[in-house]
Amino acid sequence: MRRRIVGVGRIVDFEPRALHPNRVGVYGRAPAVRESHCESKTAAGFVAATRADGMVAAAMPPPLILASTSPYRRDLLARLGASFSCEKPGVDEDAVKRTLREPAAVVAELAQQKARAVAARHGPAIVVGSDQCATVDGRVLDKPGSADGATAQLRLLRGREHRLLTAVAIAHPDGLVAWTETTRLCMRALTDDEIARYVAAERPFDCAGSYKIEGLGISLFDAIDGADQTAIVGLPLLRLCRELRALGMLLP
Repeated sequence: MRRRIVGVGRIVDFEPRALHPNRVGVYGRAPAVRESHCESKTAAGFVAATRADGMVAAAMPPPLILASTSPYRRDLLARLGASFSCEKPGVDEDAVKRTLREPAAVVAELAQQKARAVAARHGPAIVVGSDQCATVDGRVLDKPGSADGATAQLRLLRGREHRLLTAVAIAHPDGLVAWTETTRLCMRALTDDEIARYVAAERPFDCAGSYKIEGLGISLFDAIDGADQTAIVGLPLLRLCRELRALGMLLP
């Protein structure tokens, strides 16, 4: 049975599926637009449609794009139930790290460059970029890349407190929103055997600080002080949800 709806900026015919306000057309083929409409700009460049009866239909947010190919950030964003795509930003991270020394400045700049780089390749869109690093004694710990690298990082961090910086930037049609979440983590005084067992079990070679807090990595810590545990995984969803709602997305 086909139904006719008015919403998200247009009048469409569709076959009923498991619809979500931000997922029109995701299940099955994309709905076909049957009627023309007049458009007017709303907040953040969204488009509102005026129906034939004079009523204004709901505004349609631009497409949501994650400027990352990280499976951790992809899985976190997927928790929100919104349709989105992932795209590699292709920025020169080494050049930024050579230019900036302060860890917070590095992650903030990289998050913004990632969001802007992907946004520049598209029309109106909401693009989320993020970057992260662990820091101790002013030293930046990036992804270890290997078992030896992970072992060295965990030996450095054991029995000490370190900071995890997670920067986010959202490029949208009217500008850019950016912030950095700081989480303080106190690691237990791990033995070499504990470190070896953990590295073999979870292989955290693509994680800043060499741990996966959402898995067995939680067992490495005595205390965690932060506003949003999802920031440790790579994308702080509490603030992200607030910002996306402000840009017109329906969450939930």
